[in-house]
Amino acid sequence: MRDRIRLLLGVVLASVVAGVPVMAQETSQSSAGTLTATTIADGLEHPWALSVLPDGRFLVTERPGRLRVIADGMAGEPIAGVPEVVARGQGGLLDVTLAPDFAETGQLFLSYAEPGEGGTGTAVMSARLELEGNSGRLVDQTVIFRMNNFDGSTRHFGSRIVVGNDGNLFVTLGERGSENRAQDPADLAGGVVRIAPDGSVPEDNPQIDGWAPEFWSIGHRNPQGATLRESDGVLFAVEHGARGGDEVNLVEAGKNYGWPEIAYGTNYDGSPIGVGETQPGLEQPLHYWDPSISPSGLDFYEGSLFPEWEGDLLLGGLSGTVLVRLDMDGDAVVDEERLFQGVLGRIRDVKAGPDGALYLITDAGNGRLIRVAPEGS
Repeated sequence: MRDRIRLLLGVVLASVVAGVPVMAQETSQSSAGTLTATTIADGLEHPWALSVLPDGRFLVTERPGRLRVIADGMAGEPIAGVPEVVARGQGGLLDVTLAPDFAETGQLFLSYAEPGEGGTGTAVMSARLELEGNSGRLVDQTVIFRMNNFDGSTRHFGSRIVVGNDGNLFVTLGERGSENRAQDPADLAGGVVRIAPDGSVPEDNPQIDGWAPEFWSIGHRNPQGATLRESDGVLFAVEHGARGGDEVNLVEAGKNYGWPEIAYGTNYDGSPIGVGETQPGLEQPLHYWDPSISPSGLDFYEGSLFPEWEGDLLLGGLSGTVLVRLDMDGDAVVDEERLFQGVLGRIRDVKAGPDGALYLITDAGNGRLIRVAPEGS
């Protein structure tokens, strides 16, 4: 059934995109031949996350606090009912993820930097989207999660939301720029939490002595990309290092991913981090970058336009201004390919569309929604 829905949505999306005026195009050579990046909408203010609606339109968050529908190359009026956000530094309105039954219920999930006692913290809202043309409103809003220990930092909110195969939600949380919080098992900063769609704690969470019950894993710095491998329900995430040491991790229940006890790269002042690169009991990344590319957005490729890339990971680079393909062999990263380096700008999110193309958003005051496909597709 899921494959049939994906096929039908791909047909809808292809027909929608076919009618969009071409604003700009860039090309890049790749292992799959010449790629064309086509701008299908611009004028977005620091867009952060992208979802494809069942009718082929796009839903995009803008960090200042707006949620918009994009259709026919244009962004609609902001959707009403978005929560209050703190749009400072790296904070604001962040991820948007559709519930599996969105087509019937309109339910979605938003993550954002929420104001509260002590400063700001990452929160997640559940709501129903009632569309009216290319706008609409959120109704039945409920805050289902907020991290504990808000503070005054404007950094490292993490904030990707991934729906597991069982319907529970994974939410990534940065350590807010206070590195030792990532090793405090009672502090939700610097971890991945797993919650039910109503915010309750699933009974099969790790529940390790001393850990907050919401925790799935700890020891993360700032995971700004996450995705699920649907075939087995395994979670993958990318996170920012300091000066070098960006990581790709296979995120498993009850594991400690080491920050700041171990890391690749150094602190920004050149000093070493923790005890080095390895320590017993702490997990190693599948892949790392030194120097950093600031990875953000992550998705598995499953589609027909790039058959050579089936099962590979795709992600964006912010400081690296690059689209990256990681060649996967099971759980192992066996090669890396860099595309459009220095051409498209800071790539904030990446989605493999149901039509087989890749869709990117760029983090800028005049951010863009871009479609990447083989030349002529």
